[in-house]
Amino acid sequence: MTTQNIAFVAADTEEAQAARQRLAARYPSTDPENADVIVALGGDGFMIETLHRSIKRGVPIYGMNCGTVGFLMNQYDESDLPARLAVAQVARLHPLAMTARTIEGKTVRALALNEVSLLRETRQAAKIGIRIDGVVRMPELVCDGVLVATPAGSSAYNLSAHGPILPIGSNVLALTPISAFRPRRWRGALLPHSAEITFVIHESAKRPVSAVADYTEVRNIAEVRVREDRGTVLNLLFDPAHNLEERILMEQFQA
Repeated sequence: MTTQNIAFVAADTEEAQAARQRLAARYPSTDPENADVIVALGGDGFMIETLHRSIKRGVPIYGMNCGTVGFLMNQYDESDLPARLAVAQVARLHPLAMTARTIEGKTVRALALNEVSLLRETRQAAKIGIRIDGVVRMPELVCDGVLVATPAGSSAYNLSAHGPILPIGSNVLALTPISAFRPRRWRGALLPHSAEITFVIHESAKRPVSAVADYTEVRNIAEVRVREDRGTVLNLLFDPAHNLEERILMEQFQA
């Protein structure tokens, strides 16, 4: 791929900012608006922020880990960066589009690269009805919450909630309950990527629920619709030996 114009962006940490200064001194660089590729320095959270900022352009993002988990990042290495970028493999991702309506009637739209999660706001469990493509599949889920995860996000919050890890390119979404009380044995579902999921909040005033799409939170919701946005493509770059598909496969064999 073309790496003529590289932009370096960094998380607001001492480690990431120092790395950005060293790389900018070593390699010619430009600003993100004119870059052919953006090198993001930080952790997974900063990668998500960088992807959101570049959604309109779709410029490829190559992350180097200067954070903690770094699941979406490559190993930090300052040497031969143009050569690494030239052979990097592209993982093309589609975000989730969330449309949330509050009990006051306000509508909020947001995109999520990892998951859209619904979470109870108080000590009382949430009561949530679930429709898939207009068909009621779960009349009432009593729970702490429920989430819809993309394959790229399936190893994050979804995995912590005991949801399945989804291979990249599987064309499915994970629908996963969070601490389900009734039905107690329901463990979620795998849905085709074309499905539209609608969550209806029962007793929304008494049992308030918030909806979160990555870092966009909407409180006191009445209804949420979630679907995959196939019109939006995000491009992540990975070193060939540690591409995203391989990382997700390896995650399934972790103890």
